[in-house]
Amino acid sequence: MQRRAYDCQAGCPVESTLQFISGKWKSVILYHLLEEKVCHFGQLKRDMKDCSTRMLALQLVELEKDNLIQKNIYSKEPLRTDYTLTELGLTLEPVIRAMSDWGDKYNQLNND
Repeated sequence: MQRRAYDCQAGCPVESTLQFISGKWKSVILYHLLEEKVCHFGQLKRDMKDCSTRMLALQLVELEKDNLIQKNIYSKEPLRTDYTLTELGLTLEPVIRAMSDWGDKYNQLNND
């Protein structure tokens, strides 16, 4: 998907950011990569049980195209890959951490 930079009124920087992390799974993938530093596809699949294999693969491809993650192939037979955050992906750490903190507080309020 072609991403575009916004030059408009207030709120557009948020819209610009959401282009990259919107969707149910992208932020979750980024969170796991922040926590683990390196993740294999199978590890992400286990951690994200409700995400289908196809959806996980699609989200990883989009994150890679957006230069937020890097796919590392270190064995062709059998195919072995892992994923890491790029420098650009690491700049999202404060955003993902804030989302995690907010989610923890929300869950605590609703579990009491």
